Amino acid sequence: MTATDRAIDPYLLDDEVVADPFPHLARLREAAPVHWSPANRAWLVTGYDQVAACFAEPAVSADRITPVLAQTPLHLLGPEAARAFQIMAGWMVFVDPPEHRRLRSVFRGAFGPGQIRRNRPMVQEAVARLTARAGAGGPVTDLVADFARPLPATVAAAWMGVPPEDTADFQRWAILVGDLALGSVQSPEETENSHRALLDLFGYLRRLVRRRREEPGADLISAALAGGLVGAEVGEDEFVAMLTHIAFAGGETTSNLIAVGVWNLLRRPDQLELLRADPESARGAVEELLRFDGPSKLSVRQVAADFALGDRTLRAGDRLYLVTAAANRDPSRFDRPDELDIGRSPNPHLGFGHGEHFCLGAPLARLVAGAALTDLLAASPHLALAGHEVGWQPSLLNRSLRSLPVRL
Repeated sequence: MTATDRAIDPYLLDDEVVADPFPHLARLREAAPVHWSPANRAWLVTGYDQVAACFAEPAVSADRITPVLAQTPLHLLGPEAARAFQIMAGWMVFVDPPEHRRLRSVFRGAFGPGQIRRNRPMVQEAVARLTARAGAGGPVTDLVADFARPLPATVAAAWMGVPPEDTADFQRWAILVGDLALGSVQSPEETENSHRALLDLFGYLRRLVRRRREEPGADLISAALAGGLVGAEVGEDEFVAMLTHIAFAGGETTSNLIAVGVWNLLRRPDQLELLRADPESARGAVEELLRFDGPSKLSVRQVAADFALGDRTLRAGDRLYLVTAAANRDPSRFDRPDELDIGRSPNPHLGFGHGEHFCLGAPLARLVAGAALTDLLAASPHLALAGHEVGWQPSLLNRSLRSLPVRL
């Protein structure tokens, strides 16, 4: 591929694209908002209207597990890998309607606004504790390792009702499962460790579900069980499989939102000072950070049946990348799309998806990220970057910093 070709068809894991995808995506969106990419062996959908249409298109499938299993039958994978794939096949993110609606119904009350608001004191306490711990390590700290990564994981464990003595194991399993699901494993040994972690997490959560049946608490599992659908509309193993996904999904996304969000704010003092002056603006700031440089760059889909998207015909079996990072900067939908404006309104970004697959955990992610921003800035009035260069994880899906050295 020539340099000219790559300018309008970037390989999404090139180092320069990982570091700053937006100029590359803008050129592609302008040239062809629906583009078959030989470099990525997938359709790249970069226009806002086209991405939103695909989220609602019945011919677009979220099921990426069945095609993998069709190419590699379970009996060839080995027992641990086969069981891991069976568990992942039950995650809502890989399930299409109407099955998706059936599974999602279990959590209807558990993710309601009232249930989420009750977590606010717990979130604030976790933010305060981690801020103090990060500050005790010296004038320079890694905001990713010391704050952004442990905060959502700590909240997720408490919210799901994991006892404090089990939190370390729960978080370790969740991180390894996240590495597997997000394509971050680099070797057969790491893949094997992640498969084993998923099985360990599944077994642990199944025991915790049975314990919460006998001893309900003020947690997600108890709230979901109280709805009466587990064991009736949804099997217990299906429920536990979904919990393994919830265990890591919100933590990874929210930690990246916090870290990349702080990085962007510290590079734009005018926006940082607006947030400092008005902590109530944190809600709008979270939405704008999701739009401007959110934690998820794209969603992977499969074309289940031929359909037309604009003047292109997509064929059954084709892979599809819904590039929300590009759609969220589409000038046909957003004024000044390449500017960060925490007061932007309205802000119909696609950072949490759209339609049936709109992120179930969005309310909790908004709560945790908003609390992290306001409370961190309040506790660290002199917060500043400790260097100019940052490193990015080479991820197709996630916008993720390796580290973020800051002065508190």
